[in-house]
Amino acid sequence: MKKLLFVLLTITVLAACQKVSVEQTQVNKAPIVKTTLTVGTLYGSQIFITSGQGEAGFDYEMALRFADFLELDLEMKPYPNIGELYQALDKGDIDLIAAGLADTQSRREKFRLGPPLYRVDQVLVYKQGTSIPKDVSQLEDKITVITDSSFVETLSQLQKMYPELLWSQEKDKDSEELMAMIARGEITYTIADSTTFDINRRFMPELRAGPILREKQAIVWLLPPNNSDRLMSNLLTFWHNEKRSGTLAHLNEKYFAHVKRFDYVDTRAFLRAIDNKLPKYKDKFQYYAGDIDWRKLAATAYQESHWNPNARSPTGVRGLMMLTLPTAKQVGIANRLDPEQSIKGGAKYLNDILVRLPDSIPENQRMWFALASYNIGYGHVEDARKLAQSMGLNPSAWRDLKEVLPLLQKRKYYKRTRYGYARGNEAVHYVDSIRRYYDTLVWVDNQNRLIEDANRQADETQMVELTNGESNELVGAQPQ
Repeated sequence: MKKLLFVLLTITVLAACQKVSVEQTQVNKAPIVKTTLTVGTLYGSQIFITSGQGEAGFDYEMALRFADFLELDLEMKPYPNIGELYQALDKGDIDLIAAGLADTQSRREKFRLGPPLYRVDQVLVYKQGTSIPKDVSQLEDKITVITDSSFVETLSQLQKMYPELLWSQEKDKDSEELMAMIARGEITYTIADSTTFDINRRFMPELRAGPILREKQAIVWLLPPNNSDRLMSNLLTFWHNEKRSGTLAHLNEKYFAHVKRFDYVDTRAFLRAIDNKLPKYKDKFQYYAGDIDWRKLAATAYQESHWNPNARSPTGVRGLMMLTLPTAKQVGIANRLDPEQSIKGGAKYLNDILVRLPDSIPENQRMWFALASYNIGYGHVEDARKLAQSMGLNPSAWRDLKEVLPLLQKRKYYKRTRYGYARGNEAVHYVDSIRRYYDTLVWVDNQNRLIEDANRQADETQMVELTNGESNELVGAQPQ
């Protein structure tokens, strides 16, 4: 009898255990399938920007490619400062940080660092008219830098050699804002990455670069210190593939190569022309641009004539778009000195070239090939492409073609081409100048949009206040 009771008790216990196990299995949730790569970032010209033409930036384009590599959607989450980026990564709100941040010892101690994307120098920035400092021991004022930036670590190291060195930190401003404060005379010195400085002095030509405080610092992405082995492994594979395919070189050329050449007088003149001349022709550029961003068409016209409709050249080109007589006839233009006809003709000619270009040239580089053709002729550009291919270079990559074009001026090379000698070096400078003008027009557009949004918001706030005031007056007027 005891044995029977023991067996029954055992069966009951096992049955109870099995029941609990089944219930637990029923309430367990299915594992969450990750569908999005969430990337924390900062706003910046070379990092991440949004405009009427969409999203752009070195880090953005690399993040987009990385998300595609992982077969995930991309979500870029901008944060107001570096400190909040760190907190978001610590809390798991983001998968990684892609914000143009440098490889520093303090970051190595807190995070896992990805491979280098590009390298920068840290330069002291001041305004034209300030006495030129030979080193940081001769500064007339303190340096203002961004809180949690790599510049703080640089200054901490320099202070060991220069105990008198003073600086302050701004938590809620970025490098571009600090450089704008330099240009306005609100602060005396700041530190910026060389790429950021090169980009922004096109908009603020009064900026000057002083001593280099740190050379060739790698710009990297930051990953969580824990539980990120798989993400790091994928990132290393992705980086290796993109470097081998030329993506890193292409993005370096796209965002940084054309801004290194700087002309203070030309930059000042262009900014004045945007205010004084462009309004006369802006609607025409927009109307006739077709598939071209009107600002690229306007930038081309400025490079050609400085927006002078009566411009003439000894070689026979005339008008706002500086068309030759055969080209004008080809596109159906009777009067090259008429601004509207010139813009219409130049736009049609550029669009025609874009259609003729080989399909192998990527969409985001076709305009540069078209502009080179506009300058020296389609045939010479085709010669350069064939020459590039014979040299083992990519004939459909602008970064390679701009290396080959100057060779068309050397007999050793042009004697092997169909169309012969061409001023290829001039074509490279021509395209780079237009790209700089275009970038400036985009920046001006974005600034105007921000001002318009701020004014609209102020008007709405004022309207609400007036409405509330009138309501209160009506309430106050009621009989007691």
